[in-house]
Amino acid sequence: MDLQLTDRIALVTGSSRGLGLASARALLDEGCKVAICARGAERLEAAAETLRRERGAVRVLAVQADLSTAEGVAAVVGRTVEKFGGLDVLVNNVGRAGGGGIVETEDAAWNAALDETLFPAIRASRLSVPHLRARGGGAIIMIASIWGRESGGRMTYNAVKAAEISLAKSMARELAPHNIRVNSVAPGSISFPGGSWHRRQQEDPEGMAAFVREQLPFGRFGRAEEVGAVVAFLASPRASWVSGASVTVDGCQSRSLI
Repeated sequence: MDLQLTDRIALVTGSSRGLGLASARALLDEGCKVAICARGAERLEAAAETLRRERGAVRVLAVQADLSTAEGVAAVVGRTVEKFGGLDVLVNNVGRAGGGGIVETEDAAWNAALDETLFPAIRASRLSVPHLRARGGGAIIMIASIWGRESGGRMTYNAVKAAEISLAKSMARELAPHNIRVNSVAPGSISFPGGSWHRRQQEDPEGMAAFVREQLPFGRFGRAEEVGAVVAFLASPRASWVSGASVTVDGCQSRSLI
């Protein structure tokens, strides 16, 4: 299927590895021009070089920035528009959350979860919408989690991912008159090199094998490219009647009925 994304301009945040990098690769495969960004310069440049070698140098922009700051988000959006001449697709992927239970998790951990997950999505969306409107519409995709749809995972992570799903729904209704679609993607447990599940597999293979048997009906972890493929579809005109949705990509891991 041709997703009709040739020459569309996409920005993927938090894209030096994992789900962000897989989403960038999937969009490049469909003909997009793609900006990737991350805080760490070395890993970002390595990712960019890989994408340039695989998919063509002229269609890849790498911007080093700290997206937990307003200045960092503005720099990434600004550089993308300056380089490619506009914006059609925004994928909000950056995020991290620490802490533990309600008693032991202090304000600093809650503030960090908001600053490193929710506020980057808010700021990037706010800055991107005028550029999407100027090009007649587009798509915004939040990389959330099944633990934003139902209880599970670390408490701070659960809260900010639920907020991203809610934000996507609210934005979808507001922006529909401008032909801008907004959806969230809710991955389950995805293993990729450098990710937390991959690290746990190396540290505790027996424990992780038991987790797979008990929690993952297909008998394996998900792969980053399986999330990237869904992102590319939702970004495309082929998903023209999909907006305000939260799409699980979890191999039946979650228990929610909706």
